[in-house]
Amino acid sequence: MPYRRVVALTFVGLLCLVFSLKRTAAADGFAPVSSEELKMTSEPLAPGAPAIILYRQVDRKDLGRANTEYNYVRIKILTEEGRKYANIEIPYLRQQTTISNIRARTIHPDGTILNFDGKSYDQMISKSKTQKVLAKTFTMPDVQVGSIVEYYFNYDLGDGYVYNSLWILSGELFTKKAAFSLKPYDRFPVQWSWPAGLPDGASPAKQDADKVVRMTATNIPAFQTEDYMPPENELKYRVVFVYNDETFTQSEDNYWKSFGKKQYGRVEGFVSKRKAVEQAMPGIIAGSDTPETKLQKIYDRCQQFRNLSYETQKTGEEEKRDKLKASDNAEALWNSGYGSGSDITWLFLAMARAAGFEAWPALVANRADYFFNPKRMNSKELDANLVIVKVNGKELYFDPGARYTPYGLLPWPESGVQGRRLDKDGGSWIQTPLPPSSASLVKRKADLKLTEDGSLEGKVVVSYIGLEGQLLRLQERNEDKAARTTHLEDLLKEYIPANAEVALKNKQDWAGANDPLVAEYEVKIGGWASSAGKRALLPVGLFAAPEKHIFEHTKRIHPICFQFPFQRVDEVNIQLPAGWKVASVPREINQDSPAVQYMLKIDGSGNSVSFRRMVRSDLLVVGADKYGALRNFYQFVRTGDDQQIVLQPSAVAAAN
Repeated sequence: MPYRRVVALTFVGLLCLVFSLKRTAAADGFAPVSSEELKMTSEPLAPGAPAIILYRQVDRKDLGRANTEYNYVRIKILTEEGRKYANIEIPYLRQQTTISNIRARTIHPDGTILNFDGKSYDQMISKSKTQKVLAKTFTMPDVQVGSIVEYYFNYDLGDGYVYNSLWILSGELFTKKAAFSLKPYDRFPVQWSWPAGLPDGASPAKQDADKVVRMTATNIPAFQTEDYMPPENELKYRVVFVYNDETFTQSEDNYWKSFGKKQYGRVEGFVSKRKAVEQAMPGIIAGSDTPETKLQKIYDRCQQFRNLSYETQKTGEEEKRDKLKASDNAEALWNSGYGSGSDITWLFLAMARAAGFEAWPALVANRADYFFNPKRMNSKELDANLVIVKVNGKELYFDPGARYTPYGLLPWPESGVQGRRLDKDGGSWIQTPLPPSSASLVKRKADLKLTEDGSLEGKVVVSYIGLEGQLLRLQERNEDKAARTTHLEDLLKEYIPANAEVALKNKQDWAGANDPLVAEYEVKIGGWASSAGKRALLPVGLFAAPEKHIFEHTKRIHPICFQFPFQRVDEVNIQLPAGWKVASVPREINQDSPAVQYMLKIDGSGNSVSFRRMVRSDLLVVGADKYGALRNFYQFVRTGDDQQIVLQPSAVAAAN
């Protein structure tokens, strides 16, 4: 179920005059407003809240065709800050969902009703590797402190979208009362669960005599977001519905074995037809190649296919014009030259077997959205595919259908997760490997000159290696040269804790996967060195801005979750002005442990300064109870980065 988001208030003052019209409280499908709601000035259970949700209703119908979901929201504005909730966003996926029947109104504390009769606009609010999330946006008229903002609308869902039904109970605001219902699709059995539990004011969902599942909840706490937390879907109160043609009465083990047998049959049906693939192998690999070389050549060849999963989504008419057809076997994909990411990965399986490798298909959970739990018996959570290949007695994991993923690595959502190796007997559970921190490296190398006025000028080269390069290529894959240039320049500015002039100078390799993405810059940083009497002070934390404000809060609610282990390595050489000398440098630091490391080594000789800095993290998930130790480490990093190199300007050096 899509969820509601809000953005900053764009106040439309004149609009209130146009829509200033009293109506009866129950008009136009709105529920009556009580005098208590009109007079409310605060909520004891949400002290200091800028606004609260007085009432929320979600009624979903999974009909197989013409599926719909009705949403109703009533918000009470309690503070000046809360007026931002006058700007409404209703997110949706364009190809799967349309929005209809939008009605909205503002109610002042005296009961005056201002109906919204303006326009809504489409706005992109987020994008992932395969889709863009849009929103219908509109601004409510004349919202004041004490006003009630309410609206309702329908999500009209595409045919077949009955397999992702869920109720999200938690939201940005405290919710006083909520009611949910689902009329399930009647062709498949359905079960439901609440993975994160339920709030104290909620009763478990139950199915009534009409086979409609219903639930009510009161006093749902506002969901608190934190940096580096697990996926919101994993943490929020929610009720998840699972449709399946498997029976839910069987044991967990039998459920997954039955699922594994069916999926294995489907994959084998796809890869078994591969005559054209086998005929092409002599042109891809040589008999003298080592097993590792053969496999990498096959992997690289798969990544050359047109990957439809990473292209901008097309309208139905555009798809008809392109006349692209889904391939139902490896040979068809090979001949067409294009396919979805998942089909390209199965093609890799067919090619590996054609080259003589022992290889198995596998399905794994994507930890970008949730953490997999086999006890839920929800096969839809195994939504990513990969291939296991035995090379020199060792099993290696590959997903060439994940675009820009370097050979030997998995995309980060598929690393360190549980999955199912498929075979004719139903398969077995596996755990995908987590890459070492060295596989995801941002390396920054600077050759700079310090001017007499304390500015730095020169060249900086930043290399994005491994998964860092893959993420950057994915993010910018559909952007033009100007947008990519701006993004890379902004990234470097974010590293430097001072105002900097940055100009990108080189041409980047945006199409590659195995090579680093390298950006070369000309930079100028004004006033980097400061005077201190007869000395000058030069900070060492040239690229330390990302660590300046990480984990500053003293308390933590949620666990800490990183995308992948990583390293940040800085090599900086600074040429001093003629006659300047280094008076002293901070001592060497090497705070090293198996999980994290901070290293700083500075050398001042002649009239130049060089230093090497590294921050390493091999962490993935850290419990909230261990937050203090992690916070202390980053405080140690900040303390090290705040150190100063003491310089003697030319006049002082000459006097000495």
